[in-house]
Amino acid sequence: MILQHLESYYVRLSLESDSDESLVVPGFSRQNITFSVELNSDGSLATIRDARDASGKKPVPTKMRVLGGGKPSGSGMNPCFLWDNSSYMLGFKTDDENPERTRQVFEAFRDKHLELQQEIQDPEFDAVCTFLRTWEPRIALEQAVLKELSNGFGIFHIVGQTHNVHESPTIAKWWSEQLENAEGTAEDEAALQCLVTGEFKPIARIHEPKIQGVNGAQSAGALLVSFNFKAAESYGREQSYVGPVAKDAAFRYAVALNRLLDRSNNRRIQIGDATTVYWTAKKAPIEETFLGLIDPGSIEDETLKSQLNATLNRISKGQNVTELGEAETEFYVLGLSPNAARLSVRFWWRGTIGEVLSRIGQHFDDLSIVKPPNANAFPSLWQILRETARESKDIPPNLSGAVMRSILEGIDYPSLLFHSLIRRIKADSEISPVRAAAIKACLNRSHRLGTFHSPLNSRLEMSLNKDRPEPAYQLGRLFAALEKTQDDAFKGSLNASIKDRFFSAASATPAMVFPRLIRMNQHHIGKLESKSFQVNAEKRVQEIIANVDQFPKHLSMTEQGLFAIGYYHQRQDFFTKKDPGTPEIKEAT
Repeated sequence: MILQHLESYYVRLSLESDSDESLVVPGFSRQNITFSVELNSDGSLATIRDARDASGKKPVPTKMRVLGGGKPSGSGMNPCFLWDNSSYMLGFKTDDENPERTRQVFEAFRDKHLELQQEIQDPEFDAVCTFLRTWEPRIALEQAVLKELSNGFGIFHIVGQTHNVHESPTIAKWWSEQLENAEGTAEDEAALQCLVTGEFKPIARIHEPKIQGVNGAQSAGALLVSFNFKAAESYGREQSYVGPVAKDAAFRYAVALNRLLDRSNNRRIQIGDATTVYWTAKKAPIEETFLGLIDPGSIEDETLKSQLNATLNRISKGQNVTELGEAETEFYVLGLSPNAARLSVRFWWRGTIGEVLSRIGQHFDDLSIVKPPNANAFPSLWQILRETARESKDIPPNLSGAVMRSILEGIDYPSLLFHSLIRRIKADSEISPVRAAAIKACLNRSHRLGTFHSPLNSRLEMSLNKDRPEPAYQLGRLFAALEKTQDDAFKGSLNASIKDRFFSAASATPAMVFPRLIRMNQHHIGKLESKSFQVNAEKRVQEIIANVDQFPKHLSMTEQGLFAIGYYHQRQDFFTKKDPGTPEIKEAT
């Protein structure tokens, strides 16, 4: 299913009038080019030029279409044609630990081109052959630029020409003839039914080009489909013959996926360890907008951010956003994670534009909660995940995919998300707006779907509801009131507040902690600076206690989440500007 829709995306792009040469055809590939070997017409070296794109904040490799597929894998000699790394093209490698090997691969590259010189008969190719025949690899040490660029790929260029050597008309014609001859040979191979197209065609043993651009995967590329162990073999078939995909179909889906993964195309987002791409069955504006919808924090332009927030407001209220595309148009989301030389599918979702907008709207509606004025109204998925661990590297690797699936399918958020948030609150006693919003979303969604035991009697509101009946919610409010009295009494001069010392225990075992806190509260009230402050503090606490019949011995994990929301709601209410005439109190931190 995934391969079929990727292959269809290639076909779609090939039919669109704005497609460019970045959509390569069989026999070609797009590679990261970092240097160019500049030759004079007689084959002598003019210079080695930095070929990276320097238009951004820092230079990045230039994506360029070259002859042949990706760099062949394996430990043998595998020279490319008119492009390669510096070891093959120049016999040079930075911090070379095996000079003899480097010499051998250069000779293999040189011999491959010299053998074709008489057949190709092209002046530019002759210059390359002359250079390779006379080049001494030790001279490369004089080219300081290579030390920085040798990890990428290079090409050849003749000084004064407007094209690179591999783009020469004569060489292009010769290359096309080689591809036609190879296609004729392929037709003689045994054919099987392709799982992607259903046609009987020669099957790809290895799916090429390799997939590049997945964070953490091998820089040379990785395979999405491969079989390399006996347990996967069936009916005597080995490698990718186990899941037969025609060579041309494998090429199309791989090129389409590489196109999506290309950072310049704005069709990807990093969610935890999952590099996620998205596309539609036919061109639609949501392809340009989806990144901002699911990750609002990635948008830096203030004007665009304002427009995006307006769109998200409409989506979260269930309003139609027809300008993003036809609701019936199919929409796809694919999350990939590295796995040695292969890729793991972290998640896959297929739906429509209408469905994805509805699910995003529901997600942000579930997350809606009262916040300080400077807080982000629409927290990104990464911001939520970041709240589950002390450091980003500690985020569970499977959590990002599970949360993304919950958003897109409208199902329960994973219990791991909820439990991780509660653990972090217990560890640092901090309830940030994002943590509170995510906990509220988990509780409300489980209550709405009825998928597991919920502590809620009704849906949690955005802000404080003094009349909610759940004891855990009222106890969270009570803890916030006790903390407020202490804050007012000591004016922030304490090294450790009751929140630092008792929050975790109070939310788990209220009966053991709250009697002591209430006794301490009497001491704190006595330190308030005026009688009216003392009366107000006592009144706040008594109004909340009136809603609590008894202190439970234990609160379940879901009830601890409700305790945190009660605390957060009450805390925000304390520091929210009240009716005109009421003194304004500074915002909660």
